[in-house]
Amino acid sequence: MPAVYTAVATATGEGRAGGRAQSDDGLLDVTLAIPAAIGGPGGGTNPEQLFAAGWASCFHSALKSVAARERVTLRDSAVVAQIGLLPLESGAYTIEAALEVEIGGLAQAEAERLVELAHQVCPYSNATRGNIEVRLTTTTDGDAG
Repeated sequence: MPAVYTAVATATGEGRAGGRAQSDDGLLDVTLAIPAAIGGPGGGTNPEQLFAAGWASCFHSALKSVAARERVTLRDSAVVAQIGLLPLESGAYTIEAALEVEIGGLAQAEAERLVELAHQVCPYSNATRGNIEVRLTTTTDGDAG
């Protein structure tokens, strides 16, 4: 089946060490930098932040979609994605992910059910399943009424 949409972005310069990343439509245009937390100069974004933003927004859309399909009204929902950069013994790196899903107005069990459904339909979740460690945490405000 052909792709329904293809995003195109180009990285130039020194990659994550001071390069630039741009989408073909010009709407994304960022300077890249190694984070100060790992010895870089900071002052720019990095691939892990871009991945976190993409997954958080995609997962949130999946959550909204499954809630609508299940006829559940969400309020005050948010997805926080944390992408960790992990060194491997070989000298290469991999990533890990934690998705913290916050949902207001639902009981904990119902919120967790929707998060699991979203995890099954989110393209980022499907692309990474079985490849990296992913931790899901669901929190509610406890107000199911």
